[in-house]
Amino acid sequence: MNLTTREKFDAIVVGAGPSGNSAAFTMAKAGLKVLQIERGEYPGSKNVQGAILYADALERIIPDFRDDAPLERHIVEQRIWMLDDKSFVGTHYRSDDCDKPPYNRYTIIRAQFDKWFSAKVREAGAMLICETTVEELLMDGDRCIGVRCDRKGGEVYADVVVLADGVNSTLARKAGLHGEISAKNVALAVKEILFMPEEVIQQRFNVGEESGVVIEMMGTVTEGMVGTGFLYTNKESLTIGVGCMLSDFKSNPRRTAPYTLLENVKKHPGIAPLIAGGEMKEYCAHLIPEGGFHAVPKVYGHGWMIVGDSGGFVNAAHREGSNLAMTTGRLAAETVIAAKGAGKPMNAKTLAAYKAALDDSFVMKDLHKYRDMPQVLHSSPQFFTTYPSLVNRAAQTFFTVDGVDKKTKEKKILGSFRSARRLGGLVGDAFRMWRAFR
Repeated sequence: MNLTTREKFDAIVVGAGPSGNSAAFTMAKAGLKVLQIERGEYPGSKNVQGAILYADALERIIPDFRDDAPLERHIVEQRIWMLDDKSFVGTHYRSDDCDKPPYNRYTIIRAQFDKWFSAKVREAGAMLICETTVEELLMDGDRCIGVRCDRKGGEVYADVVVLADGVNSTLARKAGLHGEISAKNVALAVKEILFMPEEVIQQRFNVGEESGVVIEMMGTVTEGMVGTGFLYTNKESLTIGVGCMLSDFKSNPRRTAPYTLLENVKKHPGIAPLIAGGEMKEYCAHLIPEGGFHAVPKVYGHGWMIVGDSGGFVNAAHREGSNLAMTTGRLAAETVIAAKGAGKPMNAKTLAAYKAALDDSFVMKDLHKYRDMPQVLHSSPQFFTTYPSLVNRAAQTFFTVDGVDKKTKEKKILGSFRSARRLGGLVGDAFRMWRAFR
């Protein structure tokens, strides 16, 4: 595309991740004139990591996506583990219903998936330019009228600009749409993709040729920082990672580097046998918005909307990142389509329908439900240190056969909890967790 032209678009979408692709596809499919700008060499070129795809959000946008989308494995088993330094206590959920189509969740490789989704966007009629950075929004007073790119004469105009350029975006900040993101509201996650033959994955995780497992972990492996680890199966690889709040990395007295934290997770006795022999193919680090409900900025204004990570839309309880991202992109697009159909201007009054749609969806309802979780976890490091150790020691005490009766063991276990947290601390912690999940 020649950016020196003064051609005007119905909409410009900045970014070609899940939220940007969802917005661009939905608008283009409805016949709108859409320009999508991606700074990478191609969509997905900056995303080497694996991810979990929730089918519902994508199915609402592309109902037949399963026919040709690059899906790795559908998830049939969910494991949640609480780790101390040498052991773990966990719970599993596995159902034959999860192994029957249509499947609800899949593992994906983002580089492949984003590239596929972008092809669908172009098929729908949107125009894509890559290797182009949007340097700033073009503003007429407080109204966004287009973007300025890093090309000669690179000013492009549109009725509305959809910002889908990720959590670390500078566009909205430079335009004064919201302030600097706080380190306490964002997590730094590090991931690796480990190559492993299909048959080995199937044997170790007790799955079929196309089914897979997700393991989520919390405990002492994060060294008291607020965070979790994760492991899930792809077709011929495993994705393993750990993420903690950026502010915690800064204040951690051990000054442990993120990659070192991941190496420690990989060495854990419960994890090491599952990944043994895996050959590292990719490594990445990226930021994830974790501030929750109270950290979501204003997401619309005169001629602009914010979707996906740029708006801080991550479910603090379930981490349904792609699900929320694609849903926000679709809702923003539907707002533009409805406004175009009614002949309304793309001002704040019109685009407020986007926020109303978000509020009426699971996106804001779930964020609101778990609105206190970030604060509770930040103020309660014992959930990542004391309790994992107590629970694992309790399990060892209870399951060790040593001639001691069960009643005595139960008293010992209860005594260890009271000694570590006192009765008041236990009651207070229970109340905090109730408040976070209420």
